Amino acid sequence: MSRAARIPDATVERLPLYYRALAELERFKASTVSSEALAELTGVNAAKVRKDLSYLGTYGTRGVGYDVENLVHQIARELGLTQDWPVVIVGIGNLGRALASYSGFSARGFRIAALLDADPAKAGLAVGHLAIRPTSELPSIVQADDVAIGIIATPGSAAQSVADQLIACNIRSILNFSPAVLVVPPEVTVRRVDLAVELQILSFHHGHNDHLDHPVEPIDSYRRSS
Repeated sequence: MSRAARIPDATVERLPLYYRALAELERFKASTVSSEALAELTGVNAAKVRKDLSYLGTYGTRGVGYDVENLVHQIARELGLTQDWPVVIVGIGNLGRALASYSGFSARGFRIAALLDADPAKAGLAVGHLAIRPTSELPSIVQADDVAIGIIATPGSAAQSVADQLIACNIRSILNFSPAVLVVPPEVTVRRVDLAVELQILSFHHGHNDHLDHPVEPIDSYRRSS
């Protein structure tokens, strides 16, 4: 069994948190980081940090911590960020345009290959350096660009149809920003991002005064102390 197959799903979900914090530490020229510091920066228990990183074969050095540069590379490799991932965005309304304009995708190895929308009036309109194309062109785009991931940013009423089209084009990874719950085959992975739900969770915590017991140290403190 491969190492990737042995990494628990819960650990996989935390790896991007570690990667983001470590990338910032690297930007501030930090050479090492302790599990306790990484825990504070990510909101994860320190013991859990050490356990998660052990799945990567990384254990750190007692009294020194983890090598930041090496850990960034290991997590990037495990997450597949060392290669180019072509992505299509379907649904170019306000949210789709915002996603298309987000520079963080390319910085993490995700290249927006095409923007698609079912509205004929949007065809040819430019968002950044890409022109919006009709959804009927999806099969040819997927084949030409070897698209790996589909992002759905349509209204909920259209999301299942779009998902079906993506799956028919052999796309097996979908990021769903619509409120719809998609029905997909078991070999298809769907991640759902519901901004309204996240706001409702924040509302709950705000209403119950559920705050951290102590403030998290700002990441730029590493720059000041280095």
